[in-house]
Amino acid sequence: MNKTSAVQTIGILTSGGDAPGMNAALRAVARTAWARGIDVKGIYRGYSGLLNDEIFDMKKEFTCDIISRGGTALFTARCEEFKQLEYQEKAAEILRSHNIDGLVVIGGDGSFRGAQKLSAQGINTVALPGTIDLDIACTEYTIGFDTAVNTAMQAIDKIRDSSTSHERCSIIEVMGRNAGYIALWCGVASGAEDILIPERFDGNRPKLENELIESILEKKALGKKHHLIINAEGVGHSYGMAKRIEQATGVETRASILGHMQRGGNPTAKDRVYASYMGALAVDLLCSGATNRVVGYRNGQYIDYDIEDALGMAKDVDQYEFEIAQILGR
Repeated sequence: MNKTSAVQTIGILTSGGDAPGMNAALRAVARTAWARGIDVKGIYRGYSGLLNDEIFDMKKEFTCDIISRGGTALFTARCEEFKQLEYQEKAAEILRSHNIDGLVVIGGDGSFRGAQKLSAQGINTVALPGTIDLDIACTEYTIGFDTAVNTAMQAIDKIRDSSTSHERCSIIEVMGRNAGYIALWCGVASGAEDILIPERFDGNRPKLENELIESILEKKALGKKHHLIINAEGVGHSYGMAKRIEQATGVETRASILGHMQRGGNPTAKDRVYASYMGALAVDLLCSGATNRVVGYRNGQYIDYDIEDALGMAKDVDQYEFEIAQILGR
């Protein structure tokens, strides 16, 4: 037992949507904790598993050979009931019954809120930003984004090869219900002619489609043989859009929705390394007595914020980056 640490037993859970690099993060949490003389317990299936007491003593073997695997070895789930005080109190009691006095939560902003509630119940908590959407304002990096972008980009490159051969217009829908970062990055990286993101969509679908039709016809008149549109999930309607564009332009138009393939696959080196350092910092914060914190990355440094402050920050796609992306597609 490490008497110099503010916590003696750390629990780890992954919550919400899975993200490549979560395994690297939980591995780093566990191994850093053991190096500090702290016991580690894993919690299966997020807050849902916590309420069901799915808690086990984690051994080193559990963390072997998982850094290269996508998804999460602890599994994940969403838990609407955890928003209620009675379940938050129940969860805290379950943690205490296992002598867990520190908890690391890996997930998105909904997971952060759960960690915040457990901190209010007296459990020291630190959260790590695990989400492919890059939609957490306090950090320039979120675990899984880099892998998701590379996975989508590789698929887009393959689709574009076929699209070029058939002189088609291709609409490729990537994930991002409320955030367009995957679409923006994939659009720039793949040389897309048009990029559609929810942050710049006012809901006027006919206007949007008319602008796309004009863009396609303009480039066709200049001799361009194919056209690539990257569409974020939050704009959506890719299949219907493809039909209407084909009818208006006479250009064969196909839609592809990449879907959950973007969540899987072997994490990139960046996701493995950044997630590892974030996991280690989470443990050291708990050892120092910190609680209600979220780890982030900003200006080349791994930092931490109060969860309430982090949740209060607003994030938007950089306007300069969006404008340049449009210029590059012309």
